[in-house]
Amino acid sequence: MPQSRTQKLVFTIMMVLVMVYGMICYNISLEVGGLSNFVFAAGLPELAFMGPVAFLLDLFVVSPVVGRRAAKLVGPNPKVPFAMVAAISALSVQMMCPLMSLVATLVIKRPAAPDIVSTWIQTALLNLPMALLWQFFVAGPVVRGAFGALFRPRAVTSSDEAR
Repeated sequence: MPQSRTQKLVFTIMMVLVMVYGMICYNISLEVGGLSNFVFAAGLPELAFMGPVAFLLDLFVVSPVVGRRAAKLVGPNPKVPFAMVAAISALSVQMMCPLMSLVATLVIKRPAAPDIVSTWIQTALLNLPMALLWQFFVAGPVVRGAFGALFRPRAVTSSDEAR
């Protein structure tokens, strides 16, 4: 898991890219009636806009709240280390899904004024189950694995100890 500010920033960027791109592809698939190859290319222009929005929301709004709530939920030293990971993942989805659904409703779907709230609620309700599943079974494991490989602790050798 991230230890420094730089690592936290890299981890956040990685997670945002994987989560947002996955959810964009999911929403395009819902819109066109199924997943097909063109969905993956069609999602890239949306990612260019929604990615930075999600990054800023996560960094400045969601992460500070989620960190405090997760610590209260599982305690400072959980007996099962995955408890903190699960709490952070679930709470992040709980907050990010409605926020990003609102952004998508306003910027991409652009319903008529009287339908904004109902469209937002429908979008959030359709996205929430997929966001939870995507986070727990795809994005979370993939990003944590890639991050761990990228920031693998360096082994101490005898030449390092001599210095």
